[in-house]
Amino acid sequence: QVQLVESGGGLVQAGGSLRLSCAASGSIFSIYATAWYRQAPGKQRESVATITRGGSTLYADSVKDRFTISRDNAKENNAKETVYLQMNNLKPEDTAVYYCNAVGLYDTWGQGTQVTVSS
Repeated sequence: QVQLVESGGGLVQAGGSLRLSCAASGSIFSIYATAWYRQAPGKQRESVATITRGGSTLYADSVKDRFTISRDNAKENNAKETVYLQMNNLKPEDTAVYYCNAVGLYDTWGQGTQVTVSS
């Protein structure tokens, strides 16, 4: 099994920055890719950014050139591994609950962290 814990959300003014962290533990080597999703009130959950174990990345058009996803690969299974989402030049429309999702042998979601961007 894999466990995910997100952190780093908060309140920031438009144009500011935040860094989200997703700490994974358990069967780390079973994870093929980790993604950040977000869900704003009254909207569907959407993919924001994805990173594979090999380091390939994919971004939603709305966050390209503003958000960067990265990871600290674990050296061995059952060690901790963290995926980061660096968010720069934040806009009010980035306000949402951000979720971490790890896929591979298991499909695991974190509990979510609130990001609020004021205008």
